[in-house]
Amino acid sequence: MKIGELSKVTGCSVQTIRHYEKEQLIASAERSEGNFRLYDEAAVEQLLFIKHCRSLDLSLPEIRQLLALNRSPGAQCDDVNRMMDRHIEQVEARIQELTRLNEQLRMLRRSCSNRRTVEQCGILRNLSATPVSSG
Repeated sequence: MKIGELSKVTGCSVQTIRHYEKEQLIASAERSEGNFRLYDEAAVEQLLFIKHCRSLDLSLPEIRQLLALNRSPGAQCDDVNRMMDRHIEQVEARIQELTRLNEQLRMLRRSCSNRRTVEQCGILRNLSATPVSSG
């Protein structure tokens, strides 16, 4: 199948498919006599696997490692488990960061009522006066 059809079947844009091919996440496609990329069912499966991984916010290097591990079905899955454990830790850290951000934004919002002018805006005053820590 041509790249446009692969795009429709998988829900991945043509640009994304080309990017994954460039990153060697999917095998380079064969070319037709008219120089069109031609993909098979294995490319569909691989793209859907990658798309699922991306929906879990796995990075391209992580996906590359999973694809390599997937090609060794008899190997122990310890490396996969360690990768998932690291990813879970990263997600939990991001959740904590986002929770702190949410608290800061809510505190800022409470500092101003709707019936003030911009000159009286507590949010703008707090943003001007309060240094933000990055940690």
